[in-house]
Amino acid sequence: MSTDTAAPGPKDTDADLEVDVVVIGMGVGGEAVAGELAAAGLDVIGVEDRLVGGECPYWGCIPTKMMIRAAGLVAETRRVEGVAGKATVTPDWSEVARRIREEATADWDDQAAVDRFVEQGGHLIRGRAELVGPGRVRVEGRTVTARRGVVIGTGTVPSIPPVPGLEGTPYWTNREAVEALDVPASLAVLGGGAIGLELAQVFSRFGAAVTVVDVADRLLAVEEPEASELVTAVFGEEGIEVRTGAGVERVSHDGSHFQLHLDQGGPVVAERLLVATGRRVNLSELGVGAVGLDPEARRLDVDDHLRAGEGLWAVGDVTGRGAFTHIATYQAEIVVRDILGQDGPAAEYDALPRVTFTDPEVGAVGITEAQARDRGLTVRTALAQVPSSTRGWIHKAGNEGFIKLVVDGDSGLLVGATSAGPNGGEVLGALAVAVHGRVPVERLRHMIYAYPTFHRAILDALRELDG
Repeated sequence: MSTDTAAPGPKDTDADLEVDVVVIGMGVGGEAVAGELAAAGLDVIGVEDRLVGGECPYWGCIPTKMMIRAAGLVAETRRVEGVAGKATVTPDWSEVARRIREEATADWDDQAAVDRFVEQGGHLIRGRAELVGPGRVRVEGRTVTARRGVVIGTGTVPSIPPVPGLEGTPYWTNREAVEALDVPASLAVLGGGAIGLELAQVFSRFGAAVTVVDVADRLLAVEEPEASELVTAVFGEEGIEVRTGAGVERVSHDGSHFQLHLDQGGPVVAERLLVATGRRVNLSELGVGAVGLDPEARRLDVDDHLRAGEGLWAVGDVTGRGAFTHIATYQAEIVVRDILGQDGPAAEYDALPRVTFTDPEVGAVGITEAQARDRGLTVRTALAQVPSSTRGWIHKAGNEGFIKLVVDGDSGLLVGATSAGPNGGEVLGALAVAVHGRVPVERLRHMIYAYPTFHRAILDALRELDG
């Protein structure tokens, strides 16, 4: 982390300041807004008390996908037999830890990001910011007045459940998992969402005995049931124990191991415990009450131009639209246009894509079948299995997956889809375009699909609609 408290900028020293825009929180969305506005010639102050860039480049998207890439190579090597001969692999976590520190996080130093923002014309203040009135922010003993407005991009923090005995124990969040120098002999993962499952599979493939515990009745509960069944089956084949429908009554730690006491079944004992039970906003410390907003709210309500109030915008996780980098950067573009007075489309989330980077990957866009039925749509669905496709048959080892389509029978439009399997997140691209572009299913059915590709399984699913 840069030791500078402020990058070169306005002549401020201890005086109060007046600028065009203040951006509170320089995560992915805030950094994008602040940088673009500064590059456009506005006088911009960015405020950050941690690392410029936020969670994604240091403890989220980038380092975790490096971990997943490494674990995927280990798994692929083990799949050689029966397809291409024989091969052995000796997993070495030190290579993963080294790469994260050298290539992803710069050993958790954000100087390059700070320099990039300064080169765009921005000014950074290290510290915590507090709203003290419309267009007024208090930070590091100074009051900054924003002529055009304030942008909030403070993100989220891990949501730790109030389980008796958990507080004060050396449990991991995603941050400690990413920073790990060694693989524990055993790992309990509390939470069956994307983050928990991705990291569970990584550590399992590098030798940890892993147990996943979730109070929900299935993994990936927000996705299609078929996705839950697929990941659960694969985890079972890989030796990962799954305990769903199990609440944790209490946690204990004896100095070397955790013990999770569940409300059903026996306890889970592990050397390390990863808590991956979601994330939450923290608005109370931000002083949103000073601008008429609820400090206890679970998110900042914004309109379709990301306005949270007069002269106030919000981007990223804090808006409650999903903790995804692609949402934050998408929203940032809208905020920049709005502040600069430029025309452009408003925010829409009907074609929101999301990917769980397990192996197989689970990509999804739009709404699920259950959500479509809850909305009263006339629902038609189709399911095609990837192993039954030509490319899936060719792929053989590690070819588990499926394509599921959710269609509004009245309009003939695709409203949701899941692409699970090898490169499932990449195959999702075609489905996301179809949902976003409101392409009629009949039109999709008569499109030319390259052969033999994984995405050609979309055509197989479309043919199922005719059945």
